[in-house]
Amino acid sequence: MEDFHLISSNQLDLETIYDIIYSDKKLALSDDSKERILKCRAYLDQKMATQKEPIYGINTGFGSLCNVKINDKELNQLQENIVMSHACGTGEEVPTEIVKIMLLLKIQSISYGHSGVQLETVERLIEFYNNNIIPVVYTQGSLGASGDLAPLAHLSLPLIGKGEVICGGNRMSGDALLQTNNWKKITLKSKEGLALLNGTQFMSAYGIHSLIKSYKLSYLADLVGAVSLEGFDGISSPFEQVIHLIRPHKGQLKTAKRIRKFLKGSELIQQPKDHVQDPYAFRCMPQVHGASKDTLHYASKTFITEINSVTDNPNIFVDEDRILSGGNFHGQPLAYALDFLGIAMAELGNISERRTYQLVSGLRGLPAFLVSKPGLNSGFMIPQYTAASIVSQNKQLAVPASIDSIVSSNGQEDHVSMGANAATKLKRIVDNLETILAIELFNASQALKFREPLKSSDFLDSFIQMFRQEVPVVENDRVMHKDIQNAVRFIEQLSIDPEQLFY
Repeated sequence: MEDFHLISSNQLDLETIYDIIYSDKKLALSDDSKERILKCRAYLDQKMATQKEPIYGINTGFGSLCNVKINDKELNQLQENIVMSHACGTGEEVPTEIVKIMLLLKIQSISYGHSGVQLETVERLIEFYNNNIIPVVYTQGSLGASGDLAPLAHLSLPLIGKGEVICGGNRMSGDALLQTNNWKKITLKSKEGLALLNGTQFMSAYGIHSLIKSYKLSYLADLVGAVSLEGFDGISSPFEQVIHLIRPHKGQLKTAKRIRKFLKGSELIQQPKDHVQDPYAFRCMPQVHGASKDTLHYASKTFITEINSVTDNPNIFVDEDRILSGGNFHGQPLAYALDFLGIAMAELGNISERRTYQLVSGLRGLPAFLVSKPGLNSGFMIPQYTAASIVSQNKQLAVPASIDSIVSSNGQEDHVSMGANAATKLKRIVDNLETILAIELFNASQALKFREPLKSSDFLDSFIQMFRQEVPVVENDRVMHKDIQNAVRFIEQLSIDPEQLFY
């Protein structure tokens, strides 16, 4: 089943998720997962038949209504009601690629045999994933504490013939989806609605999406920074290994090693220099880029733990004969990681813009604003303005969401993580960083033109030639909006070996 990924107890990691997403693999349940799901559901059914005491979320209300006992005849309706009543999302629609990750992570979490879902519920979610049936989910509504309640409610609505989905590029109602596929709606049993809604899959999906993109942009920050160093007639000594071995932060070592590799064989870097030092934006790339890499590593560890966990409530322990109500849905670990990663990615944009600024400043033999006949031509004056504007916005977005909390559910849910807000703004920071790096590359490739006939390394020359197929050298003023768009598209479409990304 090489075109399938088996949902099992084997740990998901970034490489596996990357492979699932970009190889467009379908999902299937392992026999072990099926057994765990069936065993847990059978246990819960037996427990409900014999135990009359209230069990939170199974035969009680939710949140501050936890002390309201629900009649046995209304337990199915209780679960359907929670899905409908909690679907209160607003704002923009979540991108379909992130919703698909939400489906994957929800399937993974409820397949461990601690959630009490029916096998047919999990199999229907797998049908959604495998057939690119993407529920319409909204960005606003989660406090990141009782699970991502509102987003996960929208994710779950199509199971009961409600809500909307995107299928084959078309939008249709949940009811139309059932009719089109000749499916019956899922009759949710006790605990199932809560199992679907509790959980951190909205925060986690955004986090995984942003992590994968951040690893790519971290690599490109090193690569584009190396091009800028060449364009600025920079010095190679700050990247020598001995400097970093006496301050051996892992990310710092990685950055310096990468840049040395990028520069290998360059005529430009080897030519005699009239200057003895470069500005920090060039000289301190290992230290600054490296700190962002170390933050990426921390965030990755947090999210890998999370996506291989059970995050709904209550939790069912069949072998121990216990059903326990806890707080695994609370998003605090994710909120911190999302905020920290946002700060780190914003800083990569901050130092990138400083390199762009240096390149247009008319220093080291470069013409002012990187264009012949400056004055008649404004050249690269305003792309730096644009980068500065985006960098400033990223600084604003990088203010931590996790320092906030607000009381909900009549005080029962009295401390929340705000991790969902951290997640959505992280995506904006990372998308902005992509544009900032595209603008730096636009400037750096232009600067290299003024260093001819000296050549950079074969690797960097090849990279720049690829870029110039999309964004030619600027001879005279033209509409640069299109150039920036093309530069962003070039970075978006650039394929990098995953072995170069994850470490």
